[in-house]
Amino acid sequence: MGKLAVHALRAVIVVLSVGTVLVQALMAWTLASGNDPEDGSLPLTALRVITIVGLVTVQVVLVCVWRLVTMVRCGTVFSHAAFRYVDVVIGAIVAAALVWFAVTVVNAPGQRADPGVTVIMGGIGVAILGVALIVLVLRMLLAQAVARDVEAARMEAELDEVI
Repeated sequence: MGKLAVHALRAVIVVLSVGTVLVQALMAWTLASGNDPEDGSLPLTALRVITIVGLVTVQVVLVCVWRLVTMVRCGTVFSHAAFRYVDVVIGAIVAAALVWFAVTVVNAPGQRADPGVTVIMGGIGVAILGVALIVLVLRMLLAQAVARDVEAARMEAELDEVI
């Protein structure tokens, strides 16, 4: 991974991190101050809490991706230490899907006239779970790469003994 790609990805991660923290602070401030009364159309308090929790899942993924990029830059990504971060990413994506399903449930009563919106939102939740499955497949590829790296190191050690 080139230096430009690493710096660009880190810049994106910083911007996203700052943005999520600002949105969380705004949501927490609105919840604490009570300045925005609900008109009854949507349970805004529940949606704000769900938003705060959902953004935590995004922040967890951002931290793990930062660590994985650091490992790539150092040449240590093909190690067992990388699995910890990939596993946390998978868990965070599953948590984000559950948060999205919670949004769907909170929003569903307001969609009685048009239940298609609720079905579409449920489909989006399934798509988020699909992303978790894609990352799981990538984890399996990482496991194969680590196994091959270990095997190559073992074979190189055996060859050194023969020579």
